[in-house]
Amino acid sequence: MRKTLMILFCMVGFAGQAIAHARLESAVPPVGATVSTPPKQIAITFSESVEPAFSSIEVTDAAGNRDDTGKPQVAADDRQVLIVALQPLGPGAYKVVWHAVSVDTHKTQGSYSFTVAP
Repeated sequence: MRKTLMILFCMVGFAGQAIAHARLESAVPPVGATVSTPPKQIAITFSESVEPAFSSIEVTDAAGNRDDTGKPQVAADDRQVLIVALQPLGPGAYKVVWHAVSVDTHKTQGSYSFTVAP
């Protein structure tokens, strides 16, 4: 009985790891925030390491114009942080759309907004 419980416990533990995905944990600027200083970059922290070659961050203004400057990179000191540089932003609402592929190849996506109001 003890062996059966131990095997079952291990199987459940491994199953939890197998369905793990890179979830958004935090962002700079924060999700839904109003900031007075326009950010120069978007930095999103995920729950696990991401593969920058297959991940993206797109930033658009209210008119749908792209304001990011290209392909995001992982932070030099933390592969869970994906960063994209921005063009100079003016006042207004911005939408961030992200797609993340974790190092174990699971794909996730999401979006959020923030506002620049100096």
